[in-house]
Amino acid sequence: MKDMIYRYHYRAHISYEGGLNLEERLEETKEQIKKLIKEQKVMTACLYRHENMLFAYYESMGEELSPEEVYGKLHDCLAKWPGGETPRDWVRMHHIYWHCIPEGVEDWRRATRPELRRGRIAYLKPETMFSYVYHHVAITEEGLLVGDKYQSIGLHENILFSYFEEPKTEINIKRDSSKPSKAIEDWLAVDPGAHFILWENDQHFTFIETLIAMGENDEF
Repeated sequence: MKDMIYRYHYRAHISYEGGLNLEERLEETKEQIKKLIKEQKVMTACLYRHENMLFAYYESMGEELSPEEVYGKLHDCLAKWPGGETPRDWVRMHHIYWHCIPEGVEDWRRATRPELRRGRIAYLKPETMFSYVYHHVAITEEGLLVGDKYQSIGLHENILFSYFEEPKTEINIKRDSSKPSKAIEDWLAVDPGAHFILWENDQHFTFIETLIAMGENDEF
């Protein structure tokens, strides 16, 4: 549908075989994203890195776009994932948590350019992964917890990838902040911190390197 916003989380892995020229490919990718934004096919497109892992978040307008259409210039720099009909550059992360559902292109447009488009990751303990998913799906289905309009969390294996913007735009799925969230009380009651493999600073999530952070409010 012409007025739809589609949100995506994908994961890839950098390959060092065959002579890596990642910086050059990143510049080509930025030019491709700029073209898609000008064509009003993409509203936001970001790419983050932790060690050899890449995490992509992007939003398409009006039609679904594959990661190859957005980040295809990186093809030669990526390891291939088995498991599909053919080897893949990107694996889709399950979209499991958000605070707002887009109600069309105009509803989703930012009034001003975000100061920061940030990416961070966390590792869940394998034995607690389904508990985390259960509670976060419950929070989104209830739709009462207020948070960042553009925050979004994807899951692949036991890795969480969280995208959000600063300053935050506070909202909830119901677009009604007058009622308290019972689902968040249930989540807090099961010791959220016990679900995570902590980083060295004892944090659940850690911010990761930004390689690309582009959107239609940018000046090109």
